[in-house]
Amino acid sequence: MARKDNADTAANQGRLKQIALTYKMTRRADSKVGLVVGGVGIVTFGVFLAIGFVIDHPVYLGILGFILAFLAMAIVFGRRAERAAFGQMEGQPGAAAAVLENVGRGWTTTPAVAMNRSQDVVHRAVGKAGIVLVGEGNPNRVKGLLAAEKKKMARIVVDVPVHDIIVGDGEGQVPLKKVRTTMLKLPRVLAGPQVTAANDRLRAMGDLMSNMPLPKGPMPKGMRMPRGGKMR
Repeated sequence: MARKDNADTAANQGRLKQIALTYKMTRRADSKVGLVVGGVGIVTFGVFLAIGFVIDHPVYLGILGFILAFLAMAIVFGRRAERAAFGQMEGQPGAAAAVLENVGRGWTTTPAVAMNRSQDVVHRAVGKAGIVLVGEGNPNRVKGLLAAEKKKMARIVVDVPVHDIIVGDGEGQVPLKKVRTTMLKLPRVLAGPQVTAANDRLRAMGDLMSNMPLPKGPMPKGMRMPRGGKMR
């Protein structure tokens, strides 16, 4: 019993530390996050408490207001933290790979399946919606990388739908913060065994990751392809 209590205490402390770290990181990009979240909580609690006095049930409405205020604060903080995180990643080479790693269960992500010396890069994700190629960098150069990757895959996975996304804010592009929701909206047309088979065939085909060690997440801005590296 004592061990369970100690484990629960350690888990709670870990969550508190994670929340504190997230708040510090968010505050660097959003200096008003504390005021906004605190204001939301105070206003929500105040409204319910005032209603409680009006209907002569301040205790009940006060408790309900406290719970809903805490929930509202958590929602607002989560959204502003997410916005700050995307803001810090935006424009960094390889940022889309970090987003793909958190799309959700059922997706297999392979970062940097194609890249050029200008750090334009294409990542691949495979799921029940088929194959999604996500390109980031100069749109004109990325289109060439996507076309080359599609042509190469056409010989391997002819019966799997292929979607492509170019990350950016221009016409026909998808902002980094909307990549995940865009992928999740794609129709699911493959069964589990088909996804596994597609992954196996693509893995056998090989990619840049199997030939060149790359760090996970956003790639350093000064990174360059080695002269002997494989170009696509």
